[in-house]
Amino acid sequence: MDKNMGNADRIIRLVIGLLIITLGVINGSWLGLIGLIPLITAGIGFCPLYKMFGFKTCSDC
Repeated sequence: MDKNMGNADRIIRLVIGLLIITLGVINGSWLGLIGLIPLITAGIGFCPLYKMFGFKTCSDC
């Protein structure tokens, strides 16, 4: 599993994931768990959809 996300992409996903989780907690909705997806992909630096479409956002990978 090669990394295919750059630092800017990872930071954006981290912020979006935390925002989704926060909104889910505030609203008492289980849909906030969807925020785990961008958090996990940001943490490992790999996006399966990027792999399917041959897309990379990092310059050194």
